[in-house]
Amino acid sequence: MDSKEFQRHSAPASRGRAPLLAGAYERLLLGWLDRARHGLLAVRGPDGREHEFGGSLPGPRAEWIIHDWRVAALVARRGDVGLAEGYMEDMWDSPGVEDFYRWLIANLAELRAGDGSGLHRLLGMLRDRLLRRNSPRVSQKNIIAHYDLGNEFFALFLDPGMTYSSALFAGKDISLEQAQRAKYDRLLDMLDGHESLLEIGCGWGACAERAVERGHRLAGITLSPAQLEYARRRLDGRADLKLLDYRKAEGQHDGVVSIEMFEAVGERYWPAWMRAVHGALRPGGRAAVQIITIAEDAFAAYRRGTDFIRAYVFPGGMLSTESAFTACAEAAGLAVEDRLAFADDYARTLRLWLRGFEHERAAVQRLGFSRRFIRTWRLYLAVCAAGFASGRTDVLQLALRRAA
Repeated sequence: MDSKEFQRHSAPASRGRAPLLAGAYERLLLGWLDRARHGLLAVRGPDGREHEFGGSLPGPRAEWIIHDWRVAALVARRGDVGLAEGYMEDMWDSPGVEDFYRWLIANLAELRAGDGSGLHRLLGMLRDRLLRRNSPRVSQKNIIAHYDLGNEFFALFLDPGMTYSSALFAGKDISLEQAQRAKYDRLLDMLDGHESLLEIGCGWGACAERAVERGHRLAGITLSPAQLEYARRRLDGRADLKLLDYRKAEGQHDGVVSIEMFEAVGERYWPAWMRAVHGALRPGGRAAVQIITIAEDAFAAYRRGTDFIRAYVFPGGMLSTESAFTACAEAAGLAVEDRLAFADDYARTLRLWLRGFEHERAAVQRLGFSRRFIRTWRLYLAVCAAGFASGRTDVLQLALRRAA
């Protein structure tokens, strides 16, 4: 990394004053990193000294610039959440945050022993499952916390169609807007011949608009007032859009479409969501869904604790494994008939969103968002990209058939 790049990621000069326990924090953090075996991490401390970790096994290469050794205490106490809080508070940076998290994921097995206290993981799990559980009352509050940041905010970095889910590039050199349209078309292709559709989680109306263009009659439901207002203006009466919890949906349809909404349901309510899909379908009807999953071998640890995204970005969220989703669907009388996985396309989508977000940083500030908020969202987009690029998370399109 050249000197200009280092200066761009350097913290204010006041960070250079080391705390009384800086030496102890430094030893704690470097000892934690010394467990790593995969790839190579170049670390530069507040005093300019450099260290390298990993190297014995293949893996990602990354750089980590530490401005304040006290980040070690945050990691020791709060694990992934503490590391993120350190970034949000300018305690560290990297010229490639996604690369840094890919390196961490590659070395997760070795590093996990020092990644937060058991008490922190227990408290995080209890907070997610009790205080933020997606009951009918709390669910709308959780959705509003994320999606009602303002339509103007999301318009700054999403494609012109206002789609906030993975695009489908399928190896083609196409724009983000074209890839989002390809995603909708593939989902709706699964529902050819299904005239009447219910969309669970209709967002800003992009899928509803495409469905109407293709000749479907569509009803859509959402829990976000801001999204509903936008979608109603967009569709201008061409679809029946309502502010409604999926558990209260009435009537039956030829097909159901739902895109990356299952992640917001919460594990306790997965069966209720499946029952809602089953109940919304006429016998023989089909649902086309797009879901984000977590790797089977990562789920147990993920389920036991919390993480930065659930703590600061998506309260109440919970990823399923593909096998858990399939088992839950089958238990509700829904058979999986089609499958497409495209994690690399989600990593590409997130990088484009991050590029747009960075390009519009001044506009984000003009909307009243703080530096801490901007760093939180920059981190969120980069961490998600790392998850998909590394295979820890995946995105799937699935067709579910209700038995006659």
